[in-house]
Amino acid sequence: MDYRQLGSSGLRVPALSFGTGTFGGQGPLFAAWGSSDTAEARRLLDICLEAGVTLFDTADVYSNGASEEILGQALKGRRDDALISTKTGLPTGDGPQDWGASRSRLIGAVEAALRRLDTDRIDLLQLHAFDAHTPAEELMITLDRLIAAGKVRYAGVSNYPGWQVMKAQAVADRHGMPRLVAHQVYYSLVGRAYEHELMPLAADQGLGALVWSPLGWGRLTGKISRSRPVPAGSRLHDTEQFAPPVETELLYAVVDVLEAIAGETGKSVPQIALNWLLRRPTVSSVIIGARNEEQLRQNLGAVGWSLTAEQVARLDAASEVLPPYPHTPYRQQEGFARLNPPLV
Repeated sequence: MDYRQLGSSGLRVPALSFGTGTFGGQGPLFAAWGSSDTAEARRLLDICLEAGVTLFDTADVYSNGASEEILGQALKGRRDDALISTKTGLPTGDGPQDWGASRSRLIGAVEAALRRLDTDRIDLLQLHAFDAHTPAEELMITLDRLIAAGKVRYAGVSNYPGWQVMKAQAVADRHGMPRLVAHQVYYSLVGRAYEHELMPLAADQGLGALVWSPLGWGRLTGKISRSRPVPAGSRLHDTEQFAPPVETELLYAVVDVLEAIAGETGKSVPQIALNWLLRRPTVSSVIIGARNEEQLRQNLGAVGWSLTAEQVARLDAASEVLPPYPHTPYRQQEGFARLNPPLV
């Protein structure tokens, strides 16, 4: 397994990490994702740790906290072999302190997560969504105190707008506090919006990208193509309302190229889609999920080899879409490349 720095921090994370949204199976969304109990979760973690996958991602909203509980139980006796990333900020109830990123909510949410995970620290805490009601100063000071207390080691965000990330970083710099080091984002061959603004921001501000739904919400598993509609048992039938939208022709164009490269390499469609992501600038770790051992071992096969430059170029061309304003007009100008060289 390849290990990478998480943004500009000193924390080293595996190129592939494991998402535990399939643990617990509670609620309409997470029941469709999977329902691994503690015994099955422990077996999946065995495979991950053996392969060098040491970072496990969860959240307080995953199966109403059951994902955190099962992850904590599955890690008993080997906590020091793993890194735990969890998220908070989305609503977990109807009460006034059950949502957001206020000081009260964050402190309470961290304490509750520590109990569910049965651990004394969270290696990476991420704010699951931007809370417009909480000032950046309150947020960053609270994170600073949680880090100083040893309950949180590093902090990041998920699904944040760029301008709010910059406000948080500015507060941290002004007060000499720890900066955000990670941004958990949606990014895939059929969802490249991350590249337009958040990727340059990450490169400039030292944020490592943790990629969620790298297979486009299950659309790049190899089960869907021009000749194969969504299978009857696909979770897309139950969860598409929650999924980032994808234009049908874009999906088919990308899958056409993925299938062609699969024939050339002997790799599977999802392995190729994941390998493409691992080459992208600012990506620290790609979060894979699995409902069973077979899926997990398939996804682990995305590392240890590389696509050729020509294959990458074909995937880039098939998946590229015009960026939104204000990026498009400048990109079309002849001198744009001199002003904005590609990220490395």
